[in-house]
Amino acid sequence: MATEVRTAPITITEKALAEVKNIMAEKNVPADYGLRIGVQGGGCSGMSYLLGFDKPKESDETFQLEGVTLIMDKKHGMYVMGMEVDFQDGLNARGFTFNNPQAKSTCGCGSSFSA
Repeated sequence: MATEVRTAPITITEKALAEVKNIMAEKNVPADYGLRIGVQGGGCSGMSYLLGFDKPKESDETFQLEGVTLIMDKKHGMYVMGMEVDFQDGLNARGFTFNNPQAKSTCGCGSSFSA
């Protein structure tokens, strides 16, 4: 029986992936948790991004990205398809950023969008 290899609907830059791995090690994230990426209602543009560590649920899809399990609710795929997650570590800003081609408009801080 062949194992299906699915490609994640988003990309995570090397810098962001390294930061995720650092956080997982520093915070002792349990081995059965993965990085949950998705959307939720709220924010100044209507929807905001969800990024955190969680256990997979029945309604989720999981993907493997260089040793990190990516967890995404199946319903969120249409909102984040093609999105790139990056990590900025500059003098003016530090944190994860989202470049989402599905977003019709975004707020000034880049953490919320409308689809």
